Parts: sequence; C-alpha cells; structure tokens
Amino acid sequence: MLGYLALGAAAGTLAGLFGIGGGLIIVPVLVFAFGLQGVDASVAMHLAIGTSLATIVVTSASSTWGHIRKGSVRRHWFLALLPGLMLGAIGGVFIAGALSGGLLGTLFGLFVISVAIKMALGLGPKPGAASPGRLAMGVAGLVIGAISALFGIGGGTLSVPWLSRAGASMTHAVGTSAACGVPIALVGALMFIVTGWGHPDLPPWSTGFVLWPAFLGIVLTSIPFARLGVQLAHALPATALRLGFAALLMLVGIKFLFG
Repeated sequence: MLGYLALGAAAGTLAGLFGIGGGLIIVPVLVFAFGLQGVDASVAMHLAIGTSLATIVVTSASSTWGHIRKGSVRRHWFLALLPGLMLGAIGGVFIAGALSGGLLGTLFGLFVISVAIKMALGLGPKPGAASPGRLAMGVAGLVIGAISALFGIGGGTLSVPWLSRAGASMTHAVGTSAACGVPIALVGALMFIVTGWGHPDLPPWSTGFVLWPAFLGIVLTSIPFARLGVQLAHALPATALRLGFAALLMLVGIKFLFG
C-alpha cells in the first residue's frame, strides 16, 4: 500500500506539472511493481492497464468538475465525441485482450517513445479554425477512445491536439479533454473487469483486470498531489522539466521494447 500511495503521489504531481495523463506513469510503474510481487507476466500488463483506467475514472471526474465550474468544457463537442469514445474504448479493450502481454508491452513502449519525442521537441497542438462535423468528431472519438483504452491513459495526449485543431482555445481543449477521459476510463475499466473475470493467474484482491489495493492507494494521493504539481509548474524552469520528463519517458519506452 505504501508503494501504491507513493505511485499515486508521483503520478498526480507529474500530471499537474506537465499536463499529461497519469496513465503514462501509472502503467509502467505498476508493471514493475507487479513483477516484484510475483504477478504472472501473462496478466501483469493487462492488470496494470485496467487498474490505471479505474484510477482515471476518479481523477478525470475530479478534474472535469473543476473545469465545468470554470466553464471550460465545450458541451456540444463532448457530446459529439461521446459515442465514438465509448465504442472506441470497448474496441480498445478487445484489442488488448487479443494481444499477449509481451506484444501489448511493446506497443505501449512505442507509444511512450512517440510521446517522449513530442515533448522533447516541444511539439504542441496547432490551433485551427474550422469546426468539424459530427461524423468527423465521431471518427476522432473512436480513434481516441480505442488508443486510450488500449494503453490505459485518459486520452488527453490525443484529444487536446484534436480539439485545438478543431478550433478550441487551449483552455477549452484541456477542459473538454478532461471530460472525455471519464467515459473512456469508465467503459475501459468495466470492460477490463469483464474480460479478465475469473482469470486463474490474477492475484488476490483483483476483480478482472483491476487490482483494488493499487486503485485505492493511487486515488488517495494522486488528486491532492496534482495540485502540488500545478504549483510546481509555475515555480520551476519549464524547459528543463519538459526535457527531463521526456528523457524519463524515453527510457521507459526503451525498457518496454527491449526489456
């Protein structure tokens, strides 16, 4: 439990500091922790992703409420994305279920490396002006939901750039993205529970591919430490922090590829 509390504190701080989803931190650390605890390697990756999504339900809901109070959630865009987000999350879980733990880890490593390169180069979302139609928003939601559920993230890495290109200000893009994280994480976590139900290699205190002690420890500390991360973001040199975190993500990605 102490380890999970520490993980939640680290994930929350880094999420607030860099504005990036905690899943990129939670998933690799859980995989490492599960290895130390002797969790079967065939289920460790799926268990880490399912547990990460379960924690994101709580953290995204907390973040969304704050953005709603500040009026930074574009309701009509969220509703246009919602069907695709939910269907995509279901599809992402089924894709994950069809992959071995090793292959899923390799794909996660490639994804983390791509995020690290983007951070290192400072590639932010390019603002656009044209508001896409419902079909385009639905397809975008499908892709965002599938990739997010597949890798156990809240979707901000994908939805913020899309919403910015679609014409949203950065404030509205971040707020609406936070709201999008709730259905992705909720549907994804429930599906990981269903697909992992009764698996013989799961550790105690698991329901499907969600480990409840890890969920509890992470949730208890991630939300308050996210506020600390926001404060640090305004006090520490942004460029050095961004490059340092990008280097950390690169090492994590390489570890998943070749470890």
